[in-house]
Amino acid sequence: MEKVDLLITLTADKADENNVTIAFVMGLKALEKGYSVRLLLLSNGVRLANKSYADEIDIGEPFPPIKDVYPAFFEKGGLLSVCDACMKHNNVLPETVVKEAQIIQAPDVIDALMNSDKTLQLN
Repeated sequence: MEKVDLLITLTADKADENNVTIAFVMGLKALEKGYSVRLLLLSNGVRLANKSYADEIDIGEPFPPIKDVYPAFFEKGGLLSVCDACMKHNNVLPETVVKEAQIIQAPDVIDALMNSDKTLQLN
């Protein structure tokens, strides 16, 4: 697991649009400042890896809609990791996730946590 400056863990899905928005916006802002970022989706958050799932999330000003942030996050080099066990538990199929997503196992989650300089948890 490659070391990153900032690891953002997110367990929220559409039921908590605020935390979803904060996670992606903070990740994008960190990338824009030149930091490396991994966004780690756990628990219900794995649903965000589904293609188009987050397209309708828009909490309004001053935050941009997720459909605008999501591609910018990847264009700036953001990494997206998704917990395999959480995917199975939430019926998220590997073929439905965005191509940029890296599906990882529990030991990889620990490595991601231990190999990051800073973390931001949104649960």
